Amino acid sequence: MIKKVNEAQTDFVRKVFSEVPTTYERINHVLTFGFDTVWRKKATRIAAKAVAKTGGSHWVDMCSGTGETAAYLSRLAPAGTNVTAVDLSPEMMAEALKKSEAKNINFVLADVKELPFADESIDLITISFATRNINLNKEVLIKSFSEFYRVLKPGGLFVNLETSQPPIGFIRMLFHLFIKLFVKQVGSRMSGSMSGYLYLSKTIPKFYTAHELVDIMQQAGFSDVIFKRLLFGVAAIHQGAKS
Repeated sequence: MIKKVNEAQTDFVRKVFSEVPTTYERINHVLTFGFDTVWRKKATRIAAKAVAKTGGSHWVDMCSGTGETAAYLSRLAPAGTNVTAVDLSPEMMAEALKKSEAKNINFVLADVKELPFADESIDLITISFATRNINLNKEVLIKSFSEFYRVLKPGGLFVNLETSQPPIGFIRMLFHLFIKLFVKQVGSRMSGSMSGYLYLSKTIPKFYTAHELVDIMQQAGFSDVIFKRLLFGVAAIHQGAKS
């Protein structure tokens, strides 16, 4: 029964993203006042700098959507690096293929809970603003992160960019109010998808704190987990390594 519920939730997420590919990036920029682009670039710079120390040449962006983070990775990748974008939605991937950087990226249609990669075959994994979508519940998220751990090489790096919970109560209250009043209404009107941005407005306030996500990454096997809060803690970049 649990498996069927999880499959239904995954199907719902797939349907949500099938409705918004052409407006997805533009709405993100509007709803975050452009900070999402700044944060994606920051996360990819952190990832590229860290993996440069080990010389790894296989980089994968999970739940890549329209390929924005994968495109930033491809710009930073040294010659000979294999950059791959993985996503569950054919519609989102079709939008990603329109990017000029797409010629430098391999695209794989797959569910991140069951990745089509061999054990210990990847040097770097990134995921941006999609962890909430694979967080069907805590157990499923740990399983997904464990799958990332499986395919990473020893010494490989996982970089997670996601919304978070501001540690200061008053700021957290304002953030949640903004999500409720602004994200739901503006996102729905711009995209035409009421269900998509109703879903988004509900998942953000319920997502984990930065410290709780550290614990989840550690339960999946990652070590040396650290994080950096962004804009008073409304988002955070986490890093974890495979020992």
